Amino acid sequence: MNNITSRLENLRHEMRAENIDIIIFPSTDPHNSEYPAPHWQTRQWVSGFTGSAGTAVVTLTEAALWTDSRYFLQAAQQLEGTEFTLMREGIEGTPTVMQWIARKLSAYGGTYVAVDGMVMSYAEITMMQLELRRLGGITVRTNYDAARRLWKDRPAIPSGKIKIHPLEYAGESVISKIGRIRKRVNECHCHAHVTTDLMDIAWALNLRGCDVAYTPIFVSFLYISNSEVCLFANGDNMTPEARRQMADASVKILPYNAFSDFLKRHKEEKILCDSHCTCYNLYDIIARNAVDGTSPITAMKAIKNQAEIQGFRNAMLRDGVAMVKFLRWLKPAVAKGGQTEISVSDKLAELRATHPAFEELSFATIAGYNAHGAIVHYSATPESDAELRPEGLILIDSGAQYIDGTTDITRTIALGPLSDYMRKAYTLVLKANIALASLQFPEGTTGTQIDAIARSVVWREGMNYLHGTGHGVGAHLSVHEGPHSIRMDWRPTPLHAGMTVTDEPGLYIEGEFGIRTENTMLIVPGEETSFGRFLRLEPLTLCPIDTTPIVWEMLSDDEREWLRRYHNRVVEVLTPLLDDVEDRNWLQQYAG
Repeated sequence: MNNITSRLENLRHEMRAENIDIIIFPSTDPHNSEYPAPHWQTRQWVSGFTGSAGTAVVTLTEAALWTDSRYFLQAAQQLEGTEFTLMREGIEGTPTVMQWIARKLSAYGGTYVAVDGMVMSYAEITMMQLELRRLGGITVRTNYDAARRLWKDRPAIPSGKIKIHPLEYAGESVISKIGRIRKRVNECHCHAHVTTDLMDIAWALNLRGCDVAYTPIFVSFLYISNSEVCLFANGDNMTPEARRQMADASVKILPYNAFSDFLKRHKEEKILCDSHCTCYNLYDIIARNAVDGTSPITAMKAIKNQAEIQGFRNAMLRDGVAMVKFLRWLKPAVAKGGQTEISVSDKLAELRATHPAFEELSFATIAGYNAHGAIVHYSATPESDAELRPEGLILIDSGAQYIDGTTDITRTIALGPLSDYMRKAYTLVLKANIALASLQFPEGTTGTQIDAIARSVVWREGMNYLHGTGHGVGAHLSVHEGPHSIRMDWRPTPLHAGMTVTDEPGLYIEGEFGIRTENTMLIVPGEETSFGRFLRLEPLTLCPIDTTPIVWEMLSDDEREWLRRYHNRVVEVLTPLLDDVEDRNWLQQYAG
């Protein structure tokens, strides 16, 4: 009997004892984090699926897991041999989680659905209650955490060191940020603001932590009113400098587990809080008087100040040097033999780590060779680790956290001979990347409105990619940052100068290869005409793009000129930073 089968048996024994018909395991935590700490990875624990997005649902007789297109292939592999059925979100004929639950409950007359109300938002659970209520007599139980009883070796809630993010990198004092937040809260006619978002909290207080992999944040809650600011975190692990910074800004430090009782004492206040980001059990305490709205911190954080922009530029210089050294090493190393997806990922991490400003990777490196490159968020394991040969394509999506900035870059590299189909697909992706990078657009345009600029290049060939074209990047915070993004589905957030966003179209041919070319971009002012102010995109990423797979006849003169200018800038900026003459010579030849 495998571990998943055993867990499901034990879980169903508990479900019968608790009179529960269905349990939902989302991928979130009390902070709506993209990468929950291991303590909250209950969906992974119950199903074995390790992707960052998905929902597992278990009934007394069946189990199913929903995930998006990034993880279809990975999920199919990891669920094999279990009783979980893969539900491919966004594919015609796939029921939603609620539709599937409704069918199951109707089939055998179940009445109780359980979900841990600390790890699913108030808005989501409220909608779930409305949908299930239509069936009649269905109760959603939010006070049951099955993993608390059954996950015997469950990791503890993390509580690592909390340190300051120096003012030279933050660019604005904690006192100034709190003042701006209070002003926005007062404009909403509220007494206070509550946020559970770990990135927002770290940004607002100029603090950084190590509680979540790849993201320098710490587990906490934050309450800001006109009269006080309270941080709920493990204060014992704050550095003396962080404690002084909090004292100077009159921020009280209270225990993390005291937040729920604190809210109960303040539930009569008019509190600005986002029901879409705050977990059900906490929002429910203040729901009667809460003003449901997006945290003002989120929009403030998205527009980088000059110190943060300079931090990005500094981080990209270090990252560019590491990438040049890596690219120069890669093809000869593969030709000698013995290299695998994991070994080249380790080599790139090693090169980045040589710089004293390096802290950690910004996400798990994706190194997908040939068919593995078609798995959008592929993560090599010892079992799947492919040996690289001097032929075909390898897609490497990687990034780093430096003390002053966060990087995210994807390059697809030809390791040897390619088919004509590979070369055409590679060139289409490059054309799509350049189309967006060359765009000038009116201020206030949304990411959804410009998504088609890149995507239309591959649409014309009857092709598409199912992930977004771009996402925001945090200033030494999360590599994936909102509220803006560039994607097909509607995102109403307008784009503004000072925002960072990636440009990463791709193409994925299942079982054959994957291609993606990604630069992190800064939105900067463009022209100002009688039609208004315009914006454009400036590449922050400094790394040559492999030109060997390009079908040059497919590129227009403007596209060739864009690539020439970009490579000239890469050579001009990085060459003085390369201490090895062979690295310098290689870069000038490779980017020529």
